[in-house]
Amino acid sequence: MFDLFRVEAESQCAALTDGLLAIERGESSPSILETLMRAAHSIKGAARIINIPAGVRVAHAMEDCFVAAQKGTQQIGRKEVDRLLRGVDLLAQIAKITEAEIPDWEKKRAREISGFLASLLDGDEALPAPAPEAKPPASVPLPEPVAPPPPPPSAALLQTVPPTAVPERPEVEPEIVDTKPRPPASEDTERVLRLNAENLNRLLGLAGESLVEARWIRPFADSMNRLKRMQSDLHETLEGLRESLNDQQLPARATEKLQSAVQRATECRTYLGDRLLELDMFDRRCVQLTHRLYLEALRTRMRPFADGVNRFPRMVRDVSHSLGKEVRFEISGENTQVDRDILERLETPLGHLLRNAIDHGIESPETRLAAGKPREGTIRIEARHAAGMLLVTVSDDGGGIDPERVREAVARRKLLPAGMPGRLTEAELLQFLFLPGFTMKDSVTEISGRGVGLDVVQNMVRSVRGNIRINTQPRNGTRFILQLPITLSVLRTLLVEVAGEPYALPLAQIVRTHRLRRDQVETIEGHVSFRFNDESIGLLSAQQVLDCGDISSLPAEINVVILGERKSRYGLVVDKFLGERELVVQPLDSRLGKVKDISAAALMEDGSPVLIIDVDDLVRSIEKLISSGRLSSVRRDALMPAERQRKHVLVVDDSLTVRELERKLLLARGYTVEVAVDGMDGWNALRAGSFDLVITDVDMPRVDGVELTTMIKKDPQLRNIPVMIVSYKDREEDRMRGLEAGADYYLTKGSFHDETLLRAVADLIGESEE
Repeated sequence: MFDLFRVEAESQCAALTDGLLAIERGESSPSILETLMRAAHSIKGAARIINIPAGVRVAHAMEDCFVAAQKGTQQIGRKEVDRLLRGVDLLAQIAKITEAEIPDWEKKRAREISGFLASLLDGDEALPAPAPEAKPPASVPLPEPVAPPPPPPSAALLQTVPPTAVPERPEVEPEIVDTKPRPPASEDTERVLRLNAENLNRLLGLAGESLVEARWIRPFADSMNRLKRMQSDLHETLEGLRESLNDQQLPARATEKLQSAVQRATECRTYLGDRLLELDMFDRRCVQLTHRLYLEALRTRMRPFADGVNRFPRMVRDVSHSLGKEVRFEISGENTQVDRDILERLETPLGHLLRNAIDHGIESPETRLAAGKPREGTIRIEARHAAGMLLVTVSDDGGGIDPERVREAVARRKLLPAGMPGRLTEAELLQFLFLPGFTMKDSVTEISGRGVGLDVVQNMVRSVRGNIRINTQPRNGTRFILQLPITLSVLRTLLVEVAGEPYALPLAQIVRTHRLRRDQVETIEGHVSFRFNDESIGLLSAQQVLDCGDISSLPAEINVVILGERKSRYGLVVDKFLGERELVVQPLDSRLGKVKDISAAALMEDGSPVLIIDVDDLVRSIEKLISSGRLSSVRRDALMPAERQRKHVLVVDDSLTVRELERKLLLARGYTVEVAVDGMDGWNALRAGSFDLVITDVDMPRVDGVELTTMIKKDPQLRNIPVMIVSYKDREEDRMRGLEAGADYYLTKGSFHDETLLRAVADLIGESEE
């Protein structure tokens, strides 16, 4: 009974909150007052049945207030709404505690309850609520908790308020609750069954597995059709054999056996055809049934969006009042179905976005009027399904975000090197709002100012494999768009093939897919990249990143998946695109721990497993490999057609002018060239690619040319690569130092001409083949 009371109290408290906020917005009507009166009356009756005197007193006092408003003897204004919402809070607290905690709660909250009742009766402000652990003063009379022995069922149903309660208004007739089962009031009435989330998750998992298992029948049926064709071929062979032997005199027994074989083959073909027809019908029925089963099981996880945002109207109202602002709050898409887990995770991020919108976005009434806007601002939450995803939009018509203020904050906090904030675009600047601790406010308040709100929002969105975007217009408002999966149990993915194995990438985390021609790939400063929307994106091999080996050569058309955020995007080269799939997510065994770059697994239609890539983890792995020098890009030689054997030269020099001069000279003579900006960059390029010659300067940061030469000659895999030192240092001791380190040629920059360098290269590795 107490569990039923809790469910009813929660729903009726929501109805009370909605109705009171509607009255405060000026939407008072007889129907709203009737709804409020019935909600308070229902809670009072339920509290009376299970013997919660405090709940009865509070609900009865609120009911009296609503009845007086219906009769026109009392007006409900903003102050009255504040007091009545205090009563809603008290009723909501009762619904959250256990039955055993009620007596203690009533004692601790006695002063608060008395103050609430007095404020409704006398119109005075309610007394402040004491801290939960504080005991009420001895001078305040406390009602003793009523705990009479259990009365007979009929008496319990007619139990009245104890004498210590505030006197109730006379009622026309007593409340009687019929305990006999009744038919549903209407066809829309649903029966409620309590079932824990773990059981529902297991049910959904089993339904998903049955769906995958049912898909196994189709490949099996296809194999049986192949058997049917083979059997038909056998039948035709026997028929041909019989016809070819008709002109020959065969023993009667042989003729009889041949005729029997042909007849049996005919029967087998007919029987097999009938069974395949039955199998095909069973396959369709089984797939439809398992799909329906899965959808029904999935519905147990789905809840309307309204269930996750029903507390926000009250929160927006309270926060806006505390800041002296007038805000109209709108919710659209209340019936949009959302996965229970996602809805629960959305509560905190949406709360942060709403508080930011009130505090940072919506202006004061005076400022809005001066700007030609209505004095009341508008904040709106919208939820809808689009392209298999859940889109949640939080927007306001406030002052918007000034990109220049963000730019100043970035520069003031020295988050970027001097001069760089001035070159950032608006979209790049807005990304700084998601950094932990970043805030536009100079002071901290109870509402905002610590710079943790948007960080929490982004972390939640990424944890469910979604993304978030910001659109803002100065003086016209801001919009946050959260793109999330509709459910965590089913994932829309792109299947790709890497080193002969399938992998799944969540569609929501892919910027886009792209097919490149070989001539669209370019080399800039030793890194292979391509242009996409006026942006240079580095190419990386998925085989390298996933530790599946390396690609020796690329096809004429390169399959690329673009991942990552702006300014840190990467093009991941995969072998094949296998198409989009909706996969039932299966968590990996917990004993495996966190598997690098992998988030979960799933089963394909034929029952084979596929790993689901953790895109955020993959991007972190790429950045770690690049920073450590173990991975730079797709090897440049992999882009060259197999039939062209052009010699590959690495030029290492910290001077841009020298690098470009040497690169152009070598390119014009038919060599392929990569460049590196210092010795360390050159060493990383050597380990990631394949070269026929290294041309290096001596004086360079991090690792100089002599050190690089020494490292090359000591490496068993690189020691046979010729090294040419080109340096301004022309003293004999400098030359000897370079040659002793293992250099094969030493050329001074002050004396060499174009042909001098090219002749030296040709002497070391020969002419490049065109």
